[in-house]
Amino acid sequence: MVSTYNWKAALALVLRSVATQSRLPDEVIVADDGSQEDTAALLRDIAQDFPVPLRHVWQPDEGFRLARSRNRGIAAARGDYLIQIDGDMVLHRHFVADHMRLARPGRFFQGTRIRTTEAETARLLAGGKPRFGWFVDAYYRVEGDRSTYHFGRRHHTMRIPLLARLKARASGHPMGCNVGFWREDLLRVNGYDERMQGYGSEDLELDVRLLNAGLRRSQIKFAALTLHLEHRSVAPPDPSDPALPNNRLLFASRDEKRVRSEYGVDTHLHEFVEAPADLRTVVKALHR
Repeated sequence: MVSTYNWKAALALVLRSVATQSRLPDEVIVADDGSQEDTAALLRDIAQDFPVPLRHVWQPDEGFRLARSRNRGIAAARGDYLIQIDGDMVLHRHFVADHMRLARPGRFFQGTRIRTTEAETARLLAGGKPRFGWFVDAYYRVEGDRSTYHFGRRHHTMRIPLLARLKARASGHPMGCNVGFWREDLLRVNGYDERMQGYGSEDLELDVRLLNAGLRRSQIKFAALTLHLEHRSVAPPDPSDPALPNNRLLFASRDEKRVRSEYGVDTHLHEFVEAPADLRTVVKALHR
């Protein structure tokens, strides 16, 4: 599942990286939080030679409603295992294979990202080939300092499957941009809490309820690599401010040990009793 909103150039790169996976996904769902028509047109164009079913699950633009958009993607999904990425994440060719190799019942797997510099992002958007490994042009966070970036810790750009298995014993830090879930686990906790609107914490709140349900979070390092395209953030000055409405919901879920949201994915399941149209089929019909 790929989340998107009005950045079709980035989405095109993401889907191109999906189409060249060594292990293709069974389907791709684009969970769209209200993009303009040019995104739909792009998807119809990409669908013409896309290797797996491509489905566009769109909702009207009524503000930042990522939680609701992702829930609709979950409802539309037909696979047992759902890999969730953002629409600005370019994937290593073994990304899906790595996720599937590590997947285990009773767990959800939290991946990371490589934050490319503005120059590298521009090169990729201009058609440059994605590069991974030691010399990738990216920012890396200084250990213990969340405000400063430098060029170091390049080992996080390396794909080493054996180390990935060892690292999977650790829990990692929750981020919604690269994570794999069993769909039945998401349905058990009723997906994202749709009261969470605006930027931030919807992934942290879901993480809390999954852990409260007895699931284990396992990290992915040295595998399932992704390049995160640099862009202007819409985050508030202090995303962890406890006064923010989304954070109040997050802390309530922690304090009350909530497992299931009453404002979740179940409100959309009736809409997706049948799978959304495969855009490959739609495009073929239009060209007859």
